[in-house]
Amino acid sequence: MTRRDELFALARRTRGFMPDDEGEALFREGLAAARTTDTWLEIGAWCGKSALYLGAAAETRGAVLYSLDHHHGSEENQAGWEYFDPDLVDPADGRLNTLPAWQRTIAEARLEETVIGLVGHSEVVAAHFAQPLDLLFIDGGHGDAVAWADYTCWSPKVVVGGTLAIHDVFTDPADGGRPPYEIYQAALASGEFVDASATGSLRVLTRR
Repeated sequence: MTRRDELFALARRTRGFMPDDEGEALFREGLAAARTTDTWLEIGAWCGKSALYLGAAAETRGAVLYSLDHHHGSEENQAGWEYFDPDLVDPADGRLNTLPAWQRTIAEARLEETVIGLVGHSEVVAAHFAQPLDLLFIDGGHGDAVAWADYTCWSPKVVVGGTLAIHDVFTDPADGGRPPYEIYQAALASGEFVDASATGSLRVLTRR
């Protein structure tokens, strides 16, 4: 089994919401990403599923992937909502906490020197993160305020020729929430990004 196959197999066993074909598309986009800084960032880590696909590409390329999350889940992950997982609740304070699961995933994958965890709120971290990005993957909270903050705070950090990937972009509102679709449309309307590829709900753009 190749290293890529090993990481893909682990990704398929890892809890998360990334379909295999979209995860493999992320891997391919990582391999093709610009090489200006070799610095990548994903917003929304959950238990590390997408970090495995991107981390496999980053390891191959010699890049570093920062995986950013506050690890307490989005609105739809809380008790009483559709995507609540009681196994991820910390008994010490009763809050959802995905950080231990994420850490175990990255350790099992032997990607601890390639995938670096950032624990905190997206807009706070962005204000103190100066490194330009060759690749940015937005897959955090899907509420209006959260999604727009992720886009406005982080997309300016993508280098010319760099990659902006957005997950859960659905044309039909019946298929999913609007904010990821709206920030995707905003990126196109800005004139700074152009479409590069689409796989399922994953949209990939290039900065020009």
